[in-house]
Amino acid sequence: MSTASSPDPPAETASGARRRQTALGEYLTDPGVSPLRKYQDLVVGERGLWRLLRFELVTSLLGDLPGVAGLGLRRLFYPCLLARAGRNVVFGKGITLRHPSLVRLGSDVVIDDGCVLDAKGSPEQGMTIGSGVFLGRGTILSCKGGSIELGDGVNLGVGCVILSESRVRIGDDCLFAAHCYLVAGGNHDFSRTDIPVIRQPSVSRGGITIEPGVWLGARVTVLDGVTIGHDAIVGAGAVVTRDVPPFSVAAGVPARVIRKRTPDESPSPPPGERGG
Repeated sequence: MSTASSPDPPAETASGARRRQTALGEYLTDPGVSPLRKYQDLVVGERGLWRLLRFELVTSLLGDLPGVAGLGLRRLFYPCLLARAGRNVVFGKGITLRHPSLVRLGSDVVIDDGCVLDAKGSPEQGMTIGSGVFLGRGTILSCKGGSIELGDGVNLGVGCVILSESRVRIGDDCLFAAHCYLVAGGNHDFSRTDIPVIRQPSVSRGGITIEPGVWLGARVTVLDGVTIGHDAIVGAGAVVTRDVPPFSVAAGVPARVIRKRTPDESPSPPPGERGG
């Protein structure tokens, strides 16, 4: 199965004047590429008439079908669009799929209404979601050329956003409250002052790693290059710009460790066993 990759967009117009657009904008407005080719490259992720028809029929006819009929038919037919899907996967209404042939799902996954799974990138990367994962309503997972990996038992609340231009790895049994935001990559060089930041190159700081058992409160932001250690907790509204050690509790903007979760070295004895 071949996977389409977006061609490098032209840097200049036919007249030689540089367009004042992002690379994606340049590709979308390139008159030398047909609308059908653009749609296949950016949405379907594969070329060929049969692949296009299959994608259109399944998503158009079943994507917004309500009730138990919609749930049943999406469970039956959506897996044929994906690289892999385990047993008992629930696909909610109004889900957006882009490059679904790069999406791999475990068993017992629940994808709530209005989620976006955008695995656009190279065939070696894409998106891997473990078993027992819950994606809350309106959650967006967007590879943007990178990779996203969710371990088993991950629970993402309503409206979480994970963007990856490099790599995002989330370990088993992590819990994210509503509207958390993780972005790996997307850091623009701004050393030059003669051109706008949007025209300067995007750089990566190594991606994001969230180790198993982490709990992020509502509206936590995690920036590129950060590792959050296993069983750590980050308070609501925090902005995480540096690593958080395991079993730590962090909060604030920027987030700082405020205490440890590990027990005291000399715990108090139980009542009735204390000395005179």
